[in-house]
Amino acid sequence: MQFVSIDFETANEKRSSPCAVGLAVVDGSEIVDEYYSLINPFTHFSSFNTSIHGITADDVTDAPTFAELWPTLNNYLSNRVAVAHNASFDMSVIRQTLNQFNLIYPEMDYLCTANISRIVWPKLKNHKLNTVASYHGIQFEHHHALADAKVAAEILIKAFKTYETDKMDIFLRKCHMSKGRIYERGYWPPKGKKRGRRSMKLYF
Repeated sequence: MQFVSIDFETANEKRSSPCAVGLAVVDGSEIVDEYYSLINPFTHFSSFNTSIHGITADDVTDAPTFAELWPTLNNYLSNRVAVAHNASFDMSVIRQTLNQFNLIYPEMDYLCTANISRIVWPKLKNHKLNTVASYHGIQFEHHHALADAKVAAEILIKAFKTYETDKMDIFLRKCHMSKGRIYERGYWPPKGKKRGRRSMKLYF
């Protein structure tokens, strides 16, 4: 299996205000590369967001902008399967920030490990990142972008092992899922496929 896991933290309620990004690249069943950077969003930091991730305006004064980081991020993401926990959030950060800078969308497929966790481990009390991590005995610094990206990667690795495959197409077939996609002119989210006469209910 090969994929890249990504996580953003934002300065405020707007998806176009990323202030940190973390990526973990998986090849086989191991994380083989990782990347982290603060981002200067050139906008205000809400006290609520700072209380969650601890990042302040002072921390990002000398950090690159999203536009400056995008060539690096694009190299990680383009023509790869990306994963994120609650991917609708992270993918909208990408799209809305690219829109803000008038940059072209990458060509990339993506999956949501929260939705995958609901399918693979349906009996958990909830499927938040820290809950799924705790179930697997994973300790981490929650709401640090790199730590969250690495945990999402570990969750997908464990999901593959649970379904006893290392092939993405076989795994998705067992999950009755299809990948979402971002492309030059738009996007579509991951979807559950019909199982007989009933369709799986997924949450985005």
